[in-house]
Amino acid sequence: MNWVRSLVRGARSDRGMTTSEYAVGTIAACAFAAVLYKVVTSAPVMAQLQSLLKDALDAKF
Repeated sequence: MNWVRSLVRGARSDRGMTTSEYAVGTIAACAFAAVLYKVVTSAPVMAQLQSLLKDALDAKF
């Protein structure tokens, strides 16, 4: 029964991310942000956003 308690305690003490996991997570987040920025600032997406905004501002109530 003691070995079960030691397993449970070991699992509880392993909380959070290590420094290497933070580094990988940060790099992944930056890469995702760069791809998203490129997509949003591309010509077709900008044209769609401008069209959507123009239609919203010209709406008649």
